[in-house]
Amino acid sequence: MTAAPPPAGDLARRLKGLNLYLVGMMGAGKSATGRPLAEALGYRFIDADRVIEQTAGRTIPEIFASDGEEGFRQLESAVLDSIAHWHSLVVATGGGVVTRPHNWGHLHQGVVIWLDAPRELLLERLSADATVRPLLALSDPAERLEALLAERRPLYGQADLTVIQQPGESPQRIAQRVLEGLPSLLRQRQQNAPPVQLLDRDGQPTTNLN
Repeated sequence: MTAAPPPAGDLARRLKGLNLYLVGMMGAGKSATGRPLAEALGYRFIDADRVIEQTAGRTIPEIFASDGEEGFRQLESAVLDSIAHWHSLVVATGGGVVTRPHNWGHLHQGVVIWLDAPRELLLERLSADATVRPLLALSDPAERLEALLAERRPLYGQADLTVIQQPGESPQRIAQRVLEGLPSLLRQRQQNAPPVQLLDRDGQPTTNLN
C-alpha cells in the first residue's frame, strides 16, 4: 500500500521558503499549474512573463519587435535576478529561460520543476490559444516547435523534478503530482547535503567548539 503524501502545509515547512520554478515549453501549462500549486502551499504565484511586460511597459511581442530575442532575454534575466531575491514563490518562467547559463544560478537556488508534455499536446494547446508567440510566428509553427524542443529538452532535463503530462489532465491534478514528487526530492537533497565543517576562532578545522 502506497503511503499518502504529506499535507501541503508540512511540505511548505520542509521547503523553508525555497522558490519553485516551473520550466517547460510554451503551452506546457506552467501558469495554469502554478496557481493551484501556490495556493496549496500557501505560496505566492508569479508569472515571469507578466512581470517582464510590466517592467518594460510593453507586451512581449512588442519587445521582440523592437529589441529582438537577445534584448528580450536580457530583460528576462534581469527580472529573474529580481525575483530570486524573494522567497516562498511559485514562478512560471518563460520557455526560453533555460537557454542562458546565467539564469541557472538563480533557478538552482530553488527547486526547478519541468512540466513536460508530448509535442502533440503542446501543438493542440498552442493552436487553441490566442496568445501571440513571437518564436512561432512563422509559416510552419509545428516545425519551429520541433526545433525548439530539440534544442531545449536537454536543458529542461537539468530540472530537479520532471512531471510528464498526459492528455486530459487538469492543472489541479498536475499540481498534485508536483506535490507528490517533492517529498522524495527534499529527502534526496538532505542526504546529499555536504557535511558541516566546524572552524575554530582562527578559522582552522576542528572537531568541536569547546
